[in-house]
Amino acid sequence: GFNVPQRWSIAHLYQAMLNHEAHVGSVAYLTTLSGYIHYRLTGEKVIGIGDGSGMFPIDSSNLCYDQAMIDSFQQLVIEQGYDWPIASILPELLSAGAKAGQLTAAGATLVDPSGSLVSGIPFCPPEGDAGTGMVATNAVRQRTGNVSAGTSVFAMLVLEKALSRYYTEVDMVTTPAGDPVAMVHCNNCTSDIDAWIRLFGEAASALGAEYDERTLYRTLYHKALEGAPDCGGILTYNYLSGEPVTDMNEGRPLLFRKPDATFSVANVMRAHLTSACASLRIGMDILAAEHVELDAMTGHGGFFKVEGIGQKIMSAALGSPVTVMETAGEGGPWGMAVLAAYLMNKA
Repeated sequence: GFNVPQRWSIAHLYQAMLNHEAHVGSVAYLTTLSGYIHYRLTGEKVIGIGDGSGMFPIDSSNLCYDQAMIDSFQQLVIEQGYDWPIASILPELLSAGAKAGQLTAAGATLVDPSGSLVSGIPFCPPEGDAGTGMVATNAVRQRTGNVSAGTSVFAMLVLEKALSRYYTEVDMVTTPAGDPVAMVHCNNCTSDIDAWIRLFGEAASALGAEYDERTLYRTLYHKALEGAPDCGGILTYNYLSGEPVTDMNEGRPLLFRKPDATFSVANVMRAHLTSACASLRIGMDILAAEHVELDAMTGHGGFFKVEGIGQKIMSAALGSPVTVMETAGEGGPWGMAVLAAYLMNKA
């Protein structure tokens, strides 16, 4: 097995096969970080179907791995000279509410060496941050979605039907119940905003102003709403790192302005907040062309921390109302707790 601090997918395994890495012939089990921790605590080689969908394509109709793709990948395994069946090294898929084992004595000792924690606690299927985020924002039904906006930004939309074709800009995953989800993920969101706010804060400090960070952020976010709809002739690219959605390999944060631009704090802040949503909008336009429809979109993450501001900018960028729940800031741990409660109380 692997103990790696990242999501392991079939793509990682295939690249390791192409590289002829020495360990590949001895692979016994492939899982994600949530699946690995679950295995250490319960001894069960299982995974929530949402997290499993990030490892290998899912057949949402039958709540299992896509058999045609299993067969196709197995042929690649044979061609590369390996003899293990791919189906045997993938974890068993479980949907929300299913029993996924219980805390073993060894697992209890791992968590609490003092011995106070006892074994026997029931476990629900393990999910990663995407699945728990969907649950935390109540975005698990068809025609619902959530957008997580912080250092990076991604939107997840629960589909009524499959997309017509494959898009490099869109990842296909599932909800913890196995329904298909289209995910648009962008590497860049608030990092460039943070850098400019630090610059403004440094200038304020040099002038002798006293403020706390919360006041600085709130003041500058609110200034964005005073900016012109076209940001006064200012354009920013917030690419602190590369951006796959727009095929940029490396980050180059940029700010452009026309000679006659209205170069004000309000317009600069509005340009930065708008830029934070721009790459996401490109991916969402693909889904709009696929006639994907939403009844509700819920936002969570640092971009929405200043009440109402990021929410309005994101809503304008997506062309859809965005709701921010009081509990959205709790994130993944809250979503996992709800999944655990569903295991016990789903009836």
